[in-house]
Amino acid sequence: MKKSFPKGFVWGSATSSYQIEGAWDVGGKGPSIWDSFCAIPGKIANNDHGMMACDHFHKMKEDVAMMKRMGLKAYRFSISWPRIMPTGQGKVSEDGLRFYDELIDELIHHEIEPWVTLYHWDLPLAIQVEQDGWLNKEIANHFEQYARVCFERFGNRVKRWITLNEPWVVAILGYGLGTFAPGIKSNSDPYLAGHHLLIAHAQAVSCYRKEFQETQQGLIGITNNCDWREPLTEKQEDIAAAERAIEFILAWFTDPIYLGHYPASMVERLGQKLPLFSEVEIELIKGSTDFFGLNHYTTLFAAEAQGSGHKDPVYGNDGLSEDQNVQLSVDPSWNVTAMHWAVVPWGCQKLLEWISKRYDRPTIYITENGCAYADEVVAGKVNDIARINYYQQYLSCCLAAIEKGVLLKGYFAWSLMDNFEWASGYEKRFGLHYVNFETLERIPKQSALWYEKVILDNTIEARKDS
Repeated sequence: MKKSFPKGFVWGSATSSYQIEGAWDVGGKGPSIWDSFCAIPGKIANNDHGMMACDHFHKMKEDVAMMKRMGLKAYRFSISWPRIMPTGQGKVSEDGLRFYDELIDELIHHEIEPWVTLYHWDLPLAIQVEQDGWLNKEIANHFEQYARVCFERFGNRVKRWITLNEPWVVAILGYGLGTFAPGIKSNSDPYLAGHHLLIAHAQAVSCYRKEFQETQQGLIGITNNCDWREPLTEKQEDIAAAERAIEFILAWFTDPIYLGHYPASMVERLGQKLPLFSEVEIELIKGSTDFFGLNHYTTLFAAEAQGSGHKDPVYGNDGLSEDQNVQLSVDPSWNVTAMHWAVVPWGCQKLLEWISKRYDRPTIYITENGCAYADEVVAGKVNDIARINYYQQYLSCCLAAIEKGVLLKGYFAWSLMDNFEWASGYEKRFGLHYVNFETLERIPKQSALWYEKVILDNTIEARKDS
């Protein structure tokens, strides 16, 4: 049965600068922490790197034309901080600004709304090396300065801003587990980094609201990642463990913004490892978003771990397991993607309803949702039926959430094209368009053609099976 999405629903796709742009040292661009991290042998699958990536920097007009062909209404991309400010502060690169000027103008020319993320992980290397990156509170002032440059230059055309993409990933994978740049391993640094990420976000929002929003008439928010945690059993301790696991991923960054404080479970369990906000900072952070940006991919069962200091090497524990004491697992009957992430569409609906209830029905945009599969080109085509099924099932559950009263206003498929998938290099393909990384040819997959029709009709064939 076909079902329609609300009128005006925003249909988009998304990318990030380091994953697609390439041109890593062109036009005065400074190095980022990912340029440095990729140079360390063994950190990235096959020792891949983003020096060329999809060469979007040089193929931008071709890529925007590709977006237009598939009917995108909106395109979410990130600006490279070191392309704008090579050392992260002070000097601004006119060449860097010009590239994004041209991209934004090209999008508008093709009637595609630009959604701009200011920070998608590619921190200027100088700020990390000289000032300890997100561990130094001074970074909030640098980020505000950088954000102001972007608001001044692009805000007359950009009406949708996202300050940070997935601060949980920055904090935990970058400063805790060390699997992402800058590669720091610590059981306390993530909470300090997360604290400074929130302050930086709030300062950028305050800058926009005080100096630009009234004249530019845009909206600004933040995007957080969260996968659903379903209680393994109906035991009270497993229900509490699932709730705690979500709080340690999502509410860590959203409770301060919507409620003015960290989750009680984190305060109780972390003690002095969790920094305190001043009253001035709380006032700055609370209410510092115009919408709820959500990146969602998968679901796991959660149970109370047996014994303190539990480690879960198979699935990871979305943070530091000794702090949460949560045991994660999957149902062996669930299908999984090339990332070994389970396909559980009903988890998306449950998460949307959880957010709506906890934060009093905010306007939500799913700013990323998608899947990686081992795509192959056969006779010039990529028949990625598994990806189409994934999108169809997840969008069906998005519709079910909307019917339950969730204010979901838009959806961005990850990703526009295959790209550099961080520590996985080029092995994992999330794209709606296949990229031949030797020739850089783009080929629309069957999923791109399917998504084009969804956008055109504003409907899907509703189904929830997994």
